[in-house]
Amino acid sequence: MLAMNFRGPFRIRADRHRPMPEIKHPQDAILRVTRSCICGSDLHLYHGLVPDTRVGMTFGHEFTGIVEEIGSGVDNLKVGDHVMVPFNIACGTCPFCQQKLFGNCHESNPQASAVGGIYGYSHTAGGYDGGQAEYVRVPYANVGPTIIPDGMDPDDAVLLTDVVPTGYQAAEMGGIQKGDTVVVFGAGPVGIMAAKCAWLFGAGRVIVIDHIDYRLDFVKNYAQCEAYNFKELGDVVLFMKKTTGWYGADVCIDAVGADAAGDAFQSLVGRKLPLTGGAATALHWAINSVKKGGIVSIVGVYGPLDSLVPIGNVVNKGITIRANQASVKRLLPILIDHVMSGRLDPKAIISHRLPLEEVAEGYHLFSAKRDNCIKPVLIPPRATA
Repeated sequence: MLAMNFRGPFRIRADRHRPMPEIKHPQDAILRVTRSCICGSDLHLYHGLVPDTRVGMTFGHEFTGIVEEIGSGVDNLKVGDHVMVPFNIACGTCPFCQQKLFGNCHESNPQASAVGGIYGYSHTAGGYDGGQAEYVRVPYANVGPTIIPDGMDPDDAVLLTDVVPTGYQAAEMGGIQKGDTVVVFGAGPVGIMAAKCAWLFGAGRVIVIDHIDYRLDFVKNYAQCEAYNFKELGDVVLFMKKTTGWYGADVCIDAVGADAAGDAFQSLVGRKLPLTGGAATALHWAINSVKKGGIVSIVGVYGPLDSLVPIGNVVNKGITIRANQASVKRLLPILIDHVMSGRLDPKAIISHRLPLEEVAEGYHLFSAKRDNCIKPVLIPPRATA
């Protein structure tokens, strides 16, 4: 079959000779992929920032597909169902799944001291192949896959597998109160969605910080928010203090993670060498820009190595930090309602639709921020929806 093949940092290949996935457990299902996204988190893998990302792996944790085959233990799905698949691989029965912490499943990842299994996201997240392929194996198929509601556009559905839930949970973890000032660092797809969702929780003012002008223009229009280029602000923290009456923002969201630009030292030790789990520039700005007693919400991805974080400021300011992988399955009911009612329009952030055969070009476009790329979606040759 055709699938994305990782050959090392900045080296992606469309491989037509990948083996077909097989049922390995009674709770497995095999899907014929209909949509698969390239995520900003995939760029961390592409850039070589996530340890134990092995040559030969297939990425892709945002996908929809049609059920082609099910194991003997699968009773929630049938062949022919068109489903969206949360990026979390979750067993549904461990103590953490029982708390609806599906991103922290204790059974789906052999290294589950922290994150649970994630499709196509290195062996630190279980070593599962992902959905940037014609077919994909889905473990615990009774738990994750959710049938796409009648009338929902598949382009909306595929964005409900990660981008929308992650942005929504970023806002949710911020504990936004009516009238709050919310600052989102990062105008990538997750930051865009976090800004949009902040209004759903009652924000009175939403500000987005980035340095890519076309992304700032997009988020300003899509999320009806303020948007600023940090290269034009000088001292970002000083600007945030000035624009909030010197108190700081009520809520700051780090939607960037390891690939953050804006600080030469952080970029050197976290991105170029790398000696830490990524450049923590956005996290510094969030901690230093939030008010005393405020909340910092982190959904940006960092590697498992230590990061240079001003923890003393966290203590001295009495900041609450909330962070996690989005629990997609928990959030799907409310997000489906938001989409079907028209309150959210996920597909509007899709800027590029590319055939799976052009996956390498898709990564290049997204990574280099060419052609005003906001969100690329891959269409496999056997997709029929």
